[in-house]
Amino acid sequence: MGQCEVCGNDYDLAFEVRAQGAVHVFDSFECAIHRMAPVCNHCGCKIVGHGVQADQMIFCCAHCARAAGTTALRDRAGNSTADSGG
Repeated sequence: MGQCEVCGNDYDLAFEVRAQGAVHVFDSFECAIHRMAPVCNHCGCKIVGHGVQADQMIFCCAHCARAAGTTALRDRAGNSTADSGG
C-alpha cells in the first residue's frame, strides 16, 4: 500500500509521480492534480490541460492571459475575427 501525500489515505492502488527529481505518491488523480497542477496567474484555477504561457506566466486560457494584460494570445489563433473575448 502507498499513503497519499495529500489526503493521507493508505490505498493498495496508490501510484507514484516522478517530477523534477522528486517522487510523489497519490491515491487518485484528484489528489495529484491538487498537489501538482499549476495555477492560473489570473483566476487561480488549477490548470489540468495545456494552458497557455506568456511573459513567464501560465494561464488556463487566452481570456485570462488577456485579462492579465497579455495581448499576443488568442483562443482561436487560426481565426482572429472569431475571437469573442473568451
